[in-house]
Amino acid sequence: AAGMFLRLLSDIQWRAAHPKWRRMTSSQRSTSTTAEPHPVSLPAQAQVVICGGGIMGTSVAYHLSKMGWKDIVLLEQGRLAAGTTRFCAGIVSTARPVSIELKMAHYSNKLYQQLEQETGVQTGYVKTGSISLAQTQDRLISLKRIASSLNVMGIPCEIISPKEVVQLHPLINIHDLVGAMYVPEDALVSSANVSLALATAASRNGVQIHERTSVSHVTVQKGRVTGVETDRGRIQCEYFVNCAGQWAYELGHSGEQPVHIPLHACEHFYILTHPLKEPLSSSLPTVVDPDGRIYIRNWQGGILSGGFEKNPKPLFTEGRNQLEIQNLQEDWDHFGPLLSALLRRMPGLEALQIMQLVNCPESFTPDMRCVMGESPTARGYFVLAGMNSAGISYGGGAGKYLAEWMVNGYPSENVWPLDLKRFGPLQSSRTFLRHRVMEVMPLMCDLKVPRWDFQTGRQLRTSPLYDRLDAQGARWMEKHGFERVKYFVPPGKDLLDLDHSKTFYKPDWFDIVGSEVKCCKEAVCVIDMSSFTKFEISSTGDQALESLQYLFSNDLDVPVGHVVHTGMLNEKGGYENDCSIARLSKRSFFMISPTDQQVHCWAWLKSRLPDDSNLTMEDVTWKYTALNLIGPRAVDVLSELSYAPMTAEHFPSLFCKEMSVGYANGIRVMSITHTGEPGFVLYIPIEYALHVYNEVMNMGQKYGIRNAGYYALRSLRIEKFFAFWGQDLDAFTTPMECGREFQVKLEKGMQFVGQEALLEQKQNGVYKRFTMFILEDHDTDMDLWPWWGEPIFRNGRYVGKTTSSAYSYTLERHVCLGFVHHFDEKTGEELVVTTDFINQGEYEIDIAGQRFQAKAKLYPFSSLFTQRRRKDEVELSGYQRE
Repeated sequence: AAGMFLRLLSDIQWRAAHPKWRRMTSSQRSTSTTAEPHPVSLPAQAQVVICGGGIMGTSVAYHLSKMGWKDIVLLEQGRLAAGTTRFCAGIVSTARPVSIELKMAHYSNKLYQQLEQETGVQTGYVKTGSISLAQTQDRLISLKRIASSLNVMGIPCEIISPKEVVQLHPLINIHDLVGAMYVPEDALVSSANVSLALATAASRNGVQIHERTSVSHVTVQKGRVTGVETDRGRIQCEYFVNCAGQWAYELGHSGEQPVHIPLHACEHFYILTHPLKEPLSSSLPTVVDPDGRIYIRNWQGGILSGGFEKNPKPLFTEGRNQLEIQNLQEDWDHFGPLLSALLRRMPGLEALQIMQLVNCPESFTPDMRCVMGESPTARGYFVLAGMNSAGISYGGGAGKYLAEWMVNGYPSENVWPLDLKRFGPLQSSRTFLRHRVMEVMPLMCDLKVPRWDFQTGRQLRTSPLYDRLDAQGARWMEKHGFERVKYFVPPGKDLLDLDHSKTFYKPDWFDIVGSEVKCCKEAVCVIDMSSFTKFEISSTGDQALESLQYLFSNDLDVPVGHVVHTGMLNEKGGYENDCSIARLSKRSFFMISPTDQQVHCWAWLKSRLPDDSNLTMEDVTWKYTALNLIGPRAVDVLSELSYAPMTAEHFPSLFCKEMSVGYANGIRVMSITHTGEPGFVLYIPIEYALHVYNEVMNMGQKYGIRNAGYYALRSLRIEKFFAFWGQDLDAFTTPMECGREFQVKLEKGMQFVGQEALLEQKQNGVYKRFTMFILEDHDTDMDLWPWWGEPIFRNGRYVGKTTSSAYSYTLERHVCLGFVHHFDEKTGEELVVTTDFINQGEYEIDIAGQRFQAKAKLYPFSSLFTQRRRKDEVELSGYQRE
């Protein structure tokens, strides 16, 4: 087979060039998977053991050795690059919608470009460029949004006409195209050879590489990695890196302490053809036709073309599969639709002779983003896997970030969108993964408009009120497996139309959400917010207070019943979490965090709280249903239900009290709404949830009560300039950069994590500033909407990106939130951002290539704020992530 020929050729070239490596491993190899003699025994111990010799494992080894770590052993159960890497199509594409993925691909491209010169191993790197085709206007808009991101990163990119497509690639049929995106610096490589080149460089830097060595399991003691058991003996180690590709899931589950790595393999098909009569030029651009679900690249004068069919075939759900991936069974019937799409796009190929249909497994994850980072349950256990068919594009950058994470304790960029801890054990069910990847693989090509939702693996975690809300017209979205309401469709609306309205423009739910927002401002609304993460931390003495004072930036030594909004910061002062903490008693605290913090926050606290039997932390997320009562009449509803005065004098802002509501006792009521509007959140033991909800709705009828969803909450919080963790705030954003100095007590009498970094920022200034933008010349009905990730321009120069946006029904304008940087015009160096710098600029927001004027503000409109009960604290609390 052609793939095997390439593989053997690269084997011969590499091993001939590296006799030292040849002596370390077996001197003779065949393509069989039977065991062969191992002239060199495994070391008894190492600092790092990496499992997997594909592009990921070799990239991690390469970057760790570059950063000075030498005591590294890389184990491969078969031969280097003999897994998915061997069959990879070799397309290096930077056109990615997620910022961190774009950065990884850009770094990979630059790395591969110089790898051959560095190592002497031919990598087959050819800069061909790529053309992404658009058959519809919506597809063209999505390409324009990506092009905006690429251009501000300094990556050449342009939107081109169908005629220009033909000039770049004469074989393309353009009759159904409306445009395309051209990225001239995208490239092709031989992925197996890139792996071998990375292994070569790592080997020269002291990394030991052992093939034909299987890892059976990883040993963990007291929550830390201690060693690796292999079929050739045990290696003691401090760090283990699971780069086992499609085998990563099983390897994670093989030890006594399971590490959940949610990925699942699907069959992936592509064809190889014989050369054309006039062989294609090696520099011909790669073509991606997402509406046709295919990609096309030059291959030795012929074509390599594959795609992502609508009816994928999951694979190996039952478990262990072959060591080295052989070409799986051909299935021409299955490949038929993709072949038809190829011939429609390049009709001149009709007479071309096909050499082979390749079928190989590819690993996909539940959200189409790769999995990297440290396990929440085993310190020192790192993972890098689940590349969703983009392994060669991400390989260099992903290996770099993971190596930085291991050496420095954190990577150089915000990798939260890829962090293993964004998933919980619930996403590791084999049935869930099988069903989800059958949806994910077609989604690789499907048009993803803003606010789209997965359809599989739903109704997994639900509030006790789910059926009650569903019957009232709730429309649902999912976060961390939890069902949450977007909005409620009023009786008489065409539900089917609303469910299928997908657009980059004004959405069909616009008026529905507007009426929910109006009710929040004028009467009272109820939002079920049960999905928020809830922990209780308590102790027999002062251990809980002392520990939390060290781990959180605000002062938690407040009177019992008070609620404190605080950041959980890292050493650089960045937000690892953003939460509200209520002091229930002298020795007990109730902590409310964003939904997707459940695994991350638990792991962060668990690894930093003292190992003290008198100190306990419990995850009580499932014990409480949370109802958010928002609006000026919330006071009246609760007063009547509890027979207790709820006015500001009796129940001040940021206060927590256990109360009776209706017949139910032990309801934790907090005067906080996460929106800036007046109101309360009720934390209700789940057995009382239905009763309390019914009582609230019945009592609230005379006050105009109605249900509302998260879209209304988003609009309210954004027009009040509230930042949410995971969208606006991350591990690289400090309180000083987003106007939250008042939530930090630098002089609280004891040190806390991140204090030094914040003191330095207070003295020297900040290099980015969270800013609110109101679009001025934007037509809500006719123009494209901003959603997130739009470039921000100041006086015509790029200064940052938006992090979230919403339509403000109060201002009747779009509001975008984002960070403004100050780059030196000559050197590009980051400079301090001052208030004057923000206020004296003329701003524009770039939406898919079209710029709209915007007014920048560092503070919300005071006219938006109704009379506050405690003006010093303008209820800037509970900025949880939606």
